Amino acid sequence: MDVERFRPTSGRFTGIVLLSGATLTVLLAVLDSDKVLPEVGVAAVLVGVLGWTATLRPRVSIVGEDLELRGMLDTVSIPLASIEELAVRQMLVVRAGDKKYTSPALGRSRRSLVKGAKETDPDTDETSRVAASSYPEFVEERIRQWVDDAMAAQGIRRGSAEQVALGAGVRHRTAWLEIGALAVSALALVVVIIL
Repeated sequence: MDVERFRPTSGRFTGIVLLSGATLTVLLAVLDSDKVLPEVGVAAVLVGVLGWTATLRPRVSIVGEDLELRGMLDTVSIPLASIEELAVRQMLVVRAGDKKYTSPALGRSRRSLVKGAKETDPDTDETSRVAASSYPEFVEERIRQWVDDAMAAQGIRRGSAEQVALGAGVRHRTAWLEIGALAVSALALVVVIIL
C-alpha cells in the first residue's frame, strides 16, 4: 500500500511547547508533591492531552487509494477518485460527493494568500513559479496528481455522476483514545478540585 505523509504547516512548535510544559509540570507534581498542588498536576495532564489532540495529531496523508485527513477527534478517509475540488487556503478544503471536508493540518498564512493573489504575472516562466512555490502549494499539487492518477486508473471523468457516487465511500473513524484521555483527565480534574 502506497503511503505519503505530508508534514503539518502549523501548530507543531506550539504543540511541542505545550506537551513539554505539561510533562515537566506533571513530573514536578509527582516528585515534589509537598510544593505542587495535585490540581496543578492533573490540569497539566489535561493541557498536555489538549495540546496533543489540537496541534500534534492533525495530519494529511495519502494512504493507498484514499486521502486521509486526521483531525483532533476523528479521521476521514476520502477516496482519491471522488475528490471534485481541493484548495489550500488557511486550511485544506476538499469537496467530494457534494460534501466539504477540512483539515487544519495544512494551510497557508493570510500573508502568503494575499501575496499569491498579487503574483499573477503572465510573464513569469513555469520553472521560476515552481521554484518559488510554498510547501502548501507543493502538497496541493501533489494531491491533485494523486487524484488525477486515481481517476485515470478508474476511467472516471471529473464532475461525472460516477465521481459524485464515489463520495459515498468516505469513511469516518472516531479517535476514541483521544476522546477517552480528554474525558478521563477532565473528570479527574473535577474530582481533584471538589475533594
